[in-house]
Amino acid sequence: MTDTQQPRTDELTALRERYRHERERRVRPDGARQYLGTEAEFGYYAADPYTRGTGEREAVHDTVDVAVVGGGFGGILAGARMRQQGVERVRVVEKGGDFGGTWYWNRYPGIHCDIESHVYLPMLDETGYVPEWKYAPGDEIRRHAVRIAQTFGLYRDALFSTGVTSLTWDDATETWTVATDRGDTFRATYVVTATGTLSEPKLPGLPGIETFRGHTFHTSRWDYAYTGGTPDGGMTGLAGKRVGIVGTGATGVQVIPKLAEDAGHVYVFQRTPSSVDVRANRRTTAEDVGAGGEGWARARRENFLSIVSGESTDRDLVADGWTSSAALLEKLLPSFRREEGGPAFEEAYEAADAAKMNELRARVVQDVTDPETARKLQPWYRYACKRPTFSDLYYPAFNRANVSLVDTADTHGIERVTEHGVVVGDTAYELDCLIFATGFSVGVSGIFSGRLPVHGRGGAELLPTWGRSGPRTLHGFTSNGFPNLIHLGSLQNASSVNFSHVLDEQAVHAAALVGAAEAAGALIEPSPEAEDAWLAVLAKDAPDHEWFHAECTPGYYNREGLGRPNSANAYPHGAVAFHELLKQWRETSVGEVLRARTGAV
Repeated sequence: MTDTQQPRTDELTALRERYRHERERRVRPDGARQYLGTEAEFGYYAADPYTRGTGEREAVHDTVDVAVVGGGFGGILAGARMRQQGVERVRVVEKGGDFGGTWYWNRYPGIHCDIESHVYLPMLDETGYVPEWKYAPGDEIRRHAVRIAQTFGLYRDALFSTGVTSLTWDDATETWTVATDRGDTFRATYVVTATGTLSEPKLPGLPGIETFRGHTFHTSRWDYAYTGGTPDGGMTGLAGKRVGIVGTGATGVQVIPKLAEDAGHVYVFQRTPSSVDVRANRRTTAEDVGAGGEGWARARRENFLSIVSGESTDRDLVADGWTSSAALLEKLLPSFRREEGGPAFEEAYEAADAAKMNELRARVVQDVTDPETARKLQPWYRYACKRPTFSDLYYPAFNRANVSLVDTADTHGIERVTEHGVVVGDTAYELDCLIFATGFSVGVSGIFSGRLPVHGRGGAELLPTWGRSGPRTLHGFTSNGFPNLIHLGSLQNASSVNFSHVLDEQAVHAAALVGAAEAAGALIEPSPEAEDAWLAVLAKDAPDHEWFHAECTPGYYNREGLGRPNSANAYPHGAVAFHELLKQWRETSVGEVLRARTGAV
């Protein structure tokens, strides 16, 4: 069977059995508990290596119109859209030393976005910027975040290197009191939480990790003081060093080729290989992407969103690995439009899935010269089990004499850390440096982890108010009992592989809510009945993906192999339809969430 041929029934049967075998090799009974939060026992892994403190400053005790928690793209876009709405005082509070969010923290060698920059970078039309690369390097993305913040004057009232510690609604003044870890207590009429889905680094709970005498850090806090160099490479500090890296997901796929260029020897500790498709990055011009016409960037990103959300389109403007495999994303995204269903659909879907994965496995054999290494690098699972990765440098890195792949599937990962390195099975690997490319606790922000307490009307706390049944919102943004509090993120709305686009649509909606409330002199607060109606919408056509993810190798999509909660957590008809729903609602029904003020000031 060639890469492009559809597999036969007997081949699919054999493939299912292989997938089950590979899954069972990797499932651990402790599931997600195998990971530690970096702010627990090992807080130094979460320290900011880029801004060594901003120095002492006076605590802030004033009043702003809107407080935004988080300075990543969600917070920046919320602030920018508020400015466009005419809001005067917008304060962004950010733990990092500058704007950028995940692009502030992640500066590891080789870092690029895996979504085309012309659709990933928001507000290109508004800032007049055209990205230099089809897939932008991290520094270009970070500089664009700064560009947006500068364009819309968000630096004026921002507080950096500052974490919000509590949000408390004052019934008497009908404002929020925002407290921080630097002694600030200021008031805000509205609060927008934009704490991100990739904001909490995680570490594997390896026995003995605290005893390691070498150097160690998480990729989201890359230590260039130790390695030398820049995100482009040139890490002279690693010359002759034995470097171990744990994790072969999207970060590892980008870092490992750079480490291979500069380190004495690189040991890649892999539990589950990623699927790695062609990247074909290149410099681009304005002519390449049709830049110059009014709204060019919006049209391009809307086109991309439609394709990867399962909508029909006349043409594919981006034409890359995401759009060519878009039909396989419907199990990955909780909100992907699909009209047909039933056994016939699933059979065709499985066959197309197998053909694509066969193609990706064949690429490994083609690019990696050592047969045993190639065998270990082949991904044996369905396409949507893990977020796809893209690189033209990853597989060739394993052809270098100074790179060793250590497969840890049968030992369920590294068994323990010693003073001098790590142990896998019967082999001890001596290391000078151990790097963790182990990702983030996805979707666990300060509020949803419980570390950022939120008290609403009458002192009611948000998480206990929601209770065991889970979050109660209208459209994922607002909740009864918590006036003028607006959430951005992946909660009970719609998602996409291009999350920056989703965040911008959310920021537009948040600004419109504030604009409507200001015009009416009202508070923003949905009724319990409105929440009930929205939860019913989410539940009515919620796709059943539980069975699919239960058969996947462990990862964050299926709670490390313990099964994906089949909860109604996303709008079931796709991001394009959701954005249209919000637009129509703003035009006809926004008054439903406006509640009269008591007259207090």
